Amino acid sequence: MEETDREAVATAVQRVAGMLQRPDQLDKVEQYRRREARKKASVEARLKAAIQSQLDGVRTGLSQLHNALNDVKDIQQSLIDVNKDWRQSINTIENLKDVKDAVVQHSQLAAAVENLKNIFSVPEIVRETQDLIERGELLQAHRKLMDLECSRDDLMYEQYRMDSKNTHDMNLIHTYFGDMQKLSEELAKQLWMVVQRSLVTVRRDPTLLVSVVRIIEREEKIDRRMLDRKKQTGFIPPGRPKKWKEKMFNILERTVSTRIEGTQADTRESDKMWLVRHLEIIRKYVLDDLLVAKTLLDQCFPPHYDIFNRLLNMYHQALSTRMQELAAEDLEANEIVSLLTWVLNTYKSTEMMGNSELCPEVDVNSLNPLISQNVVDQLLSKYMSTLTSNIIGWLRKALETDKKDWIKETEPEADQDGYYQTTLPAIVFQMFEQNLQVATQINEDLKTKVLLLCLQQMNSFLTRYKDEAQLYKEEHLKSRQYPQCYVQYMIAVINNCQTFKESIISLKRKYLRNEMEDTLSISHTSMDATLDIIAKEGCSSLLDEVFMDLEPHLNELMTKKWLMGSNAVGTICVTVEDYFNDFAKIKKPYKKTMTVEAHRRVVVEYIRAIMLKRISFKNAEERKEGAERMIKEAEQFRFLFKKLAAGSGEDTEGLCDIIEAIAEVIKLTDPSLLYLEVSTLVSKYPDIRDDHIAALLTVRGDASRDMKQTIIETLDQGPSQPNPNYVPIFKEITVPTITVPKLLK
Repeated sequence: MEETDREAVATAVQRVAGMLQRPDQLDKVEQYRRREARKKASVEARLKAAIQSQLDGVRTGLSQLHNALNDVKDIQQSLIDVNKDWRQSINTIENLKDVKDAVVQHSQLAAAVENLKNIFSVPEIVRETQDLIERGELLQAHRKLMDLECSRDDLMYEQYRMDSKNTHDMNLIHTYFGDMQKLSEELAKQLWMVVQRSLVTVRRDPTLLVSVVRIIEREEKIDRRMLDRKKQTGFIPPGRPKKWKEKMFNILERTVSTRIEGTQADTRESDKMWLVRHLEIIRKYVLDDLLVAKTLLDQCFPPHYDIFNRLLNMYHQALSTRMQELAAEDLEANEIVSLLTWVLNTYKSTEMMGNSELCPEVDVNSLNPLISQNVVDQLLSKYMSTLTSNIIGWLRKALETDKKDWIKETEPEADQDGYYQTTLPAIVFQMFEQNLQVATQINEDLKTKVLLLCLQQMNSFLTRYKDEAQLYKEEHLKSRQYPQCYVQYMIAVINNCQTFKESIISLKRKYLRNEMEDTLSISHTSMDATLDIIAKEGCSSLLDEVFMDLEPHLNELMTKKWLMGSNAVGTICVTVEDYFNDFAKIKKPYKKTMTVEAHRRVVVEYIRAIMLKRISFKNAEERKEGAERMIKEAEQFRFLFKKLAAGSGEDTEGLCDIIEAIAEVIKLTDPSLLYLEVSTLVSKYPDIRDDHIAALLTVRGDASRDMKQTIIETLDQGPSQPNPNYVPIFKEITVPTITVPKLLK
């Protein structure tokens, strides 16, 4: 208390100090005192009022507690009196049992009297109801059936109340109304027939369907009422609850399943396209049925039935079951594609569930998958396995067919540019294209897998193609007259390589995503390399064909006959040009290769003829004559290959220059300059070996053994500065087995 007083005094001092901060405020001291006095009086008045209010509330509460205590005492006394009276009246209640039984019997008799008319007229009502059912007047038939059931149920209920254990009387009533149960079953059959054909009935006679729904609703209400009475009394009439609403939905579900399954009209044995036909019929039926359900059927059912969504779920479930059954069958590759395309794409497309007329009730994004991802993966795995086997078989068959063409006696077909070709590339890539288009219908991932598979099998196929081309060449070499069109078909094989290259690039550009390009770069490089090998070997085999015909004429070079005026080179040029008239049907990349290789081989064979030392010039006159002939023939070759290489950009000068350079060495008249001329030759063509120089000097015919040895030893010591653009040619030329040491002995 003292602490509170101190705090109050301190607060007052602080407030007074705040009021009297200036001298002029002293004049207002009296005014301040009066104001504070008023405030104090006001606070005291509010405090007194609050205390008084609290006291009044306490007083009232005490008064109410006192009254409540008196009431409790009165109630306690009343309960004691009631208990006393109850104990005294127990015997009286037991004496009223006969009255109770009379009341129950009276109630039963009242129910019997009330239903007396129906009881006596049961057979007649049964006949009338049967007639109504047969005439299709289902509502009226159901009304009479309800009256009969009501009479039976009331009688059985009263009997149950009187004696629930008296089964004899219960059975007697049930037997008497036995025909009524048959009527109920007959009516139910009529209802289920209408429900089964509801999508047809709603178009022709929607009133009939509405009547069926009204009957089902009546039965549902009766079921609910009977179940409520069972909770209260334990009694429920026989046959209840009927659950006709539940049965109706079960009937609809079975009808939907039967409709889906019944669309398969064909089998694989009768029609290869059975699955495509089956799926298309399903698509059409389901779409038509759902449109009818949305526009017509929905109006015939109460909103709480939610009939459209219930039917949608039924169709979805039935389709899911059917698709899983189909997926479990032993499907072929094209059937797997048809099934997956339908399940993954068609089902949710605008052709079916995504149809604009079904929106917004059908949300395709909320529909569960028809088959699980695991099943999809199994089907895709099976498809890829089957497709792999099929592609291998197709490629093998295509190659066998192409091989049969190779031995025909007619030339192969030419494309629009006149290049020989066979149908192999077109067949192979048409097959690839078809499978890729099919895979595209399913998803991007499968398309990529199929493309990788096609290119992988293409790689293996090209290896077999190379082997078959080699066998073709070997068979021809056994008998050059067979096949008759060997050259033309070998040209076609070479051209096919270029077609394959272009087709592979086109296929990748069309079906391969950019991010997958690096994955296939190695495979593509491998295929290009294989195709180049096939083409190179094909070109080589054609040139072998040329040089086998040229062999007799090449053997005449650098011989006495040649020196005396043989026309061997002229014949060589004519033969080469004649072959190249056929080689004109080779596509440009490989034609250029052919021309370059033919040019190189002609020059190599010419130089080889020199190195064979078939002739040794006896004097300067012969050397001059031979050298000039060599220069002239080099010019003939140059002219020929310039003509053959027209437009190809090939350098036709360098190779023939080698012949002319050798001719200059032979033509040289001053032996003292021979070392200089030979050293010039070696500096231009650094792959010339010692045996080549020795052979050349032997052909020249005027070099002594010492001179040969000196020139060779001196050249061996000299520095070599090869031309970086020079392609070695002498390394392919072998000099007959006479070694330099033997020559010098």
